[in-house]
Amino acid sequence: MSSWHLDCSACDYTQAGDTLASVCPTCGQPLLVHYDSAWPDRDAILPRWDMWRYAPVLPLLEGEVPVSLGEGATPMHELPKLARELGIGRLWVKDEGLNPTASFKARGMSAAVTRAKALGVPGLVVPTAGNAGAALTAYAAAAGIPVRVYAPRSTPSPILATIEALGADLQLVDGHIGDAGKQSRAFAAEHGYFDISTLREPYRIEGKKTMGIELAEQLDWTLPTHVIYPTGGGTGLIGMWKVFAEMRAGGWIGKDVEFPHMIVAQATGCAPMVRAFEAKADRATPWENPETHASGLRVPGPLGDRLILRALYESNGDAAAVDEDTIRTQTLRLSRASGVDAAPEGGCALGVLEKLVREKRIPADAEVLVFNTGSGASYRF
Repeated sequence: MSSWHLDCSACDYTQAGDTLASVCPTCGQPLLVHYDSAWPDRDAILPRWDMWRYAPVLPLLEGEVPVSLGEGATPMHELPKLARELGIGRLWVKDEGLNPTASFKARGMSAAVTRAKALGVPGLVVPTAGNAGAALTAYAAAAGIPVRVYAPRSTPSPILATIEALGADLQLVDGHIGDAGKQSRAFAAEHGYFDISTLREPYRIEGKKTMGIELAEQLDWTLPTHVIYPTGGGTGLIGMWKVFAEMRAGGWIGKDVEFPHMIVAQATGCAPMVRAFEAKADRATPWENPETHASGLRVPGPLGDRLILRALYESNGDAAAVDEDTIRTQTLRLSRASGVDAAPEGGCALGVLEKLVREKRIPADAEVLVFNTGSGASYRF
């Protein structure tokens, strides 16, 4: 299996991979996993049907058993009729709503809880817009680790019910995920629980990067021209951009395969990354009074803002936001065009695609992958 160390994403700090790690102690920015040996050939992929089939290129030590609930290996559906309606070459939707606890968060939590269990943490705590809390609670239950979740009261009730059913100590918070984060960090400091929130530990990215490996494998080791990603904390976008480079260096994709243009999709009521991208900034300023019914996008100040923007600039990507009515309309459109029970975040991604095509920011011959990051059923109450 792998050996790795941790590098700060912003300064020259490094840390061993076999120690408990949060953000960089020097500058407070996220730590990233760097593998110490070359990637194996693609024939090292394991004959199992979850994201741990890629275990040889994930943070798993020899003899360790991952904490897995069958995450990953999600379908990718081509939508030729919708592509024609939009006026682009090809269109796919990757349905992450079929993961355990009905969202893409399962991937990151599987990797993070696997490492936390190996390092013997006494408990785990997370602030959440919803889906991350449900995923953490499930994987913590599977690992036998106590967990506390801080969630805004406005979190969709089906997600809160899932968190409670799986046994978390659920604390409801007045405000948004930033307010939940403050309480989460205070609890961690007082009680010794490990804060596993977005980019405050280095392994959720490693789980999320498997989306990038999967989409390449599903396209016979090629890549789409554009990836549209509904962005709250942005871990998945950061992870995919990281793994595209790892796959090229490791020979899993050819050196002639061009990387996708990475595109951030946000809601007009909470669009800190769109505002920063349009200003050509290298970081985002927190969004005031964030509001959107797509709760996964209601992240006013993502810790990974610099890494998200870096991926956009390096990929010659883009960022755009659409309003609440557009999100609702496009969520239904995506569901009815594909059979996928789309979450509002997926509808946001489709709405941004249509906007960018209309504004000629995506060309007519584009081959576009839209991510649906969760299940619509989680938002009905």
